[in-house]
Amino acid sequence: MNEMDRASQRAPWVMLAVATVGFAVNFWAWALLSPLGPLFRTQGTLGRLSESDVALLVAVPVLVGSLGRIPVGALTDRFGGRVMFPLVTAATIVPILFIGFFALDSYGALLIGGLFLGIGGTAFAVGVPFVSAWFPPQRRGLAVGIFGAGMGGTAISALTTVKLYSNAGHRVPFLITAGMLAVYAVLAWLVLRDAPGRRPAQGSFVARLVSNAKLPISWQACILYAVAFGGYVAFSVYLPSYLKTAYDLSAADAANRMAGFVVIAVLMRPIGGWLSDRFGPVPVLAVCYGIVVAAAAVAATTPILEHIGTAAFLSMAAALGGGSGATFALVAKVTDPARVGGVTGLVGAAGGLGGFVPPLIMGYVYGHTDSYGIGLMLLSVTAALTLLLTVTIVRRTANQKRNEHSISEATA
Repeated sequence: MNEMDRASQRAPWVMLAVATVGFAVNFWAWALLSPLGPLFRTQGTLGRLSESDVALLVAVPVLVGSLGRIPVGALTDRFGGRVMFPLVTAATIVPILFIGFFALDSYGALLIGGLFLGIGGTAFAVGVPFVSAWFPPQRRGLAVGIFGAGMGGTAISALTTVKLYSNAGHRVPFLITAGMLAVYAVLAWLVLRDAPGRRPAQGSFVARLVSNAKLPISWQACILYAVAFGGYVAFSVYLPSYLKTAYDLSAADAANRMAGFVVIAVLMRPIGGWLSDRFGPVPVLAVCYGIVVAAAAVAATTPILEHIGTAAFLSMAAALGGGSGATFALVAKVTDPARVGGVTGLVGAAGGLGGFVPPLIMGYVYGHTDSYGIGLMLLSVTAALTLLLTVTIVRRTANQKRNEHSISEATA
């Protein structure tokens, strides 16, 4: 094997590694307000905040980052990840600096900063089509799963933001994150290259959006991801508030435990993709949603945290992470490569929206009942319905695509 062949074999993995780092850095930025929400409420620096106020503050970046994935995914199909990754990363620096220098003493200004902070969350819709194009179908589950592990950037935020904010200065976590984004934007521009043979999407944005939305896999994967990734996002942004209120933990302790939840989910995402390559996405999804059904039902009883509660939440973390990886393994296997970005934008938006709604529901329900049990039981019921969808309609779609692929191979 000559040097050129070795370089061509390394290229997909180099692109995957750089894209994953970029996803992690952007998600780190995207999640900066989550661990600070309970601290703002305790310190009273923003005035008197209710549980719903904190939930809205941490949910706004999730909403914008979710909806923004639709146009960003479509733009990635057209212009490629080599352009879009550094562009999204550089744009995220602006709200980071705005929050760090102008918004830390105003709830309204923080909401505005959080609105634009959502740009960082759109990086997901750039990376999935970019990475998917570099790998053959039989390896896309693992590759997209590894890229998805970049969502561990939220764990970096959970572990560092409160400590830096309290001990090193209120602006420090924002300055560090802005610096990391700037470094990565330059790295991405210099290193990233689109896959050979990539076909830019043709036609208008609206026409492609409508066409992608009509695909069966689009709405099916939207539901799957809204529950799997949406559940992960909801817990990653709301778990500190939940643990602080339900179990009377300190802000730092709650953030550390949330980081453990995130790490488990992150590790399981590539495993979910790898298992999907090996056994198929549908069986993996079915097992993951079954675990969420049981674990959420247990957590709804507010059990003792040190044993039963911890096991329930970590089981959910593993299942939600594995389910997220399996969902995009399914998308990568049954979607035309030229449409992966557009479909990813739709599905990614659904996942983010799935993370936006539960914190608001949890805050609202707690404000009226002083209990989180109803919200967690709703998660269990939702996962049960999603499990039913998976083993019926989604299974039929996957089998149909597999049969079409077999016929095309036989006639080739």
